[in-house]
Amino acid sequence: MLAPIAGKYLDNYNPATGEIYSFIPDSDATDVGHAVASAQKALPAWKNMGAEGRSLHLLRLADILEQNLERFAEAESIDSGKPLSLARSMDIPRAIQNIRFFATAILHTQTETHEALPTALNYTLRQPIGVVGCISPWNLPLYLFTWKIAPALASGNCVVAKPSELTPMTAYLLAELCQQANLPAGVLNILHGSGGKVGASIVEHPEIKAISFTGGTSTGATIARTAAPIFKKLSLELGGKNPVLIFADADYDTMLATTVRSAFTNQGQICLCGSRILVERSIYERFKKDFVREVEKLTLGDPMQPDTRLGAVVSAAHQQKILGYIALAKQEGGTILTGGEAVYPEGRCRQGWFVAPTVIEGLTQDCRTNQEEIFGPVVTIQPFDTEEEALKYANAVRYGLASVLWTENLSRTQRITQAIEAGIVWVNCWLVRDLRTPFGGVKDSGVGREGGWEALRFFTEAKNVCISYPSV
Repeated sequence: MLAPIAGKYLDNYNPATGEIYSFIPDSDATDVGHAVASAQKALPAWKNMGAEGRSLHLLRLADILEQNLERFAEAESIDSGKPLSLARSMDIPRAIQNIRFFATAILHTQTETHEALPTALNYTLRQPIGVVGCISPWNLPLYLFTWKIAPALASGNCVVAKPSELTPMTAYLLAELCQQANLPAGVLNILHGSGGKVGASIVEHPEIKAISFTGGTSTGATIARTAAPIFKKLSLELGGKNPVLIFADADYDTMLATTVRSAFTNQGQICLCGSRILVERSIYERFKKDFVREVEKLTLGDPMQPDTRLGAVVSAAHQQKILGYIALAKQEGGTILTGGEAVYPEGRCRQGWFVAPTVIEGLTQDCRTNQEEIFGPVVTIQPFDTEEEALKYANAVRYGLASVLWTENLSRTQRITQAIEAGIVWVNCWLVRDLRTPFGGVKDSGVGREGGWEALRFFTEAKNVCISYPSV
């Protein structure tokens, strides 16, 4: 782990207290250039190590990470403001699972063969791209960082990776574990700093052949404009404005509990959270009363306390963005049913960046509050009368990442899952993930798919080999 060449650093804040607690290397294009050179030097040996050798390195890293789970969970909570219980139960276990999944998946990849009778045989090779760039977001820091680097490394690439400058700590700590796991030098190069300097330099560097990015749609568009003319391979997992469709025949108690969770887990700062809740009119008033009651039971406060369900949002700027959207919702005619304000917990967190879980009704489908990604603990609720109306509302945004459907009607399930414009549809559940399945969105929610074989295909290039042989 080296200091930035220019010797500059950025402040790193604890969102729960609003205080600076560490400093982040303010790296730049020069640091990126050195990282690329390091990756290029390491590439031949890493590629030629073979799938089994790479798998053993990654499995060793996952084992060491598991041994340090509590340390990483505490670091994730402090760095991002999320409840320690969430980091302990979701973020760090999923990071371990990501590494193990791809470390073993690479041992079971297959290639295609096609016999062109009578005198030719075609087969497909899948070879690593070379040096690739992985840029991950702040909301699920280590969870999504490993979701990118694990398939890239397992496939035989060397990686130049940038975690978010808002939540860099667990990626920094992971570098320590890589050294303990004897990962060869130069195979994984972690660079800290701003998106405008480090991220842009990774995207622009001619020797980085592919970019995997998760983040906002506007940033994704900028990356695409930069990368397309130089023909980089791109995977972009972008924003969402996810609908939850609730029909009167749903399993009500399960639906209610899960909808609260899908709205406010991680302070609503998950791209998969359901932020537009559409409810069949016959149960709308009942749902509204019960939903608000359950939301008001959520414990917001110090992320380190075991009963805390909602922690701080990631930054002061993000808190102001969320509060700005709540003010906009009022201007657009919305009614705040609960929340709608900043919260200042007593004790050490009194200067932290907290927003009360907020439920809004009375908005039109085409207003900005219902169209734009807020990415915080804010949801809108709206009644519908027919299945056609529910689908119309669900699809009436430029995003198409995830969706949730609550119904016991099998025929309706089939119709809606086919018609809804989303890369993921959860039926009677939320955030049930199988790492073998493709992950990604449609419309402005992204390009390409992550996860499972899709990720391993992205980080490799297909080469067809055709052998002609004489007939007997």
